[in-house]
Amino acid sequence: MTKFKGNIMAIKPSGVIFDLDGTLVDSARDLSAALNHVLTQANRPGVALSEVRHMVGDGARALIIKGFSETGHLPDATEIDIIQDEFLSYYSDHITDKTIIFPGALRVIETLADMKIPLGLCTNKAIKLTKKIMAEFGLTDYFSAIVGGDSFDYQKPDPRHLTSTLEIMKATPERAIMVGDSRNDIIAAQKAAIPVIGVSFGYSKMPIAKLGPDMIIDHYDDFLIALGGLSEDFQV
Repeated sequence: MTKFKGNIMAIKPSGVIFDLDGTLVDSARDLSAALNHVLTQANRPGVALSEVRHMVGDGARALIIKGFSETGHLPDATEIDIIQDEFLSYYSDHITDKTIIFPGALRVIETLADMKIPLGLCTNKAIKLTKKIMAEFGLTDYFSAIVGGDSFDYQKPDPRHLTSTLEIMKATPERAIMVGDSRNDIIAAQKAAIPVIGVSFGYSKMPIAKLGPDMIIDHYDDFLIALGGLSEDFQV
């Protein structure tokens, strides 16, 4: 388990970075609707929501490729470009129809903000869509950095996606924390030597415990206790 070293942490972490889909928001229903929309247009059968939940995390194009691979032959790159444009247009128009903030997440965000702990969002979702979700849920102003999958030339599981987010936040990696639900989140944090809290209610196909996060929560009501468990210097 990664722990904060010595008393460097003082009372609070330098910053907390959250993933978006499957971590802060349950967006699978709207992503599933967008995927099945383009599959229907291509005369393909739809993919069950339970399957789509495990396809999310690598961006829209990867989701489309997984969906089409599951339902027949994979179109060529030019066709995928066209399908992706239609997917993004539909998804943008319906981006929060059925998406919700996970229970307790807003209360945690408000608590951390009240404690003056910088917050960051680091997701592989396109930044335009990310900002739209954050704005529609009134979350934007809580975060000092909002970074998408196309914000840099790299994305999770590349650890630079996290460290670049921390630079924008003006937070030191040695005292930061990552919160995520997927292999990409856990690996990126581990490579960056950042303690990571895994959420068990996200979209990982593999049980989150098998990915080796430092702490696991089943509900955001447990978040501050988990945060305290990462360092004896932090008391809740």
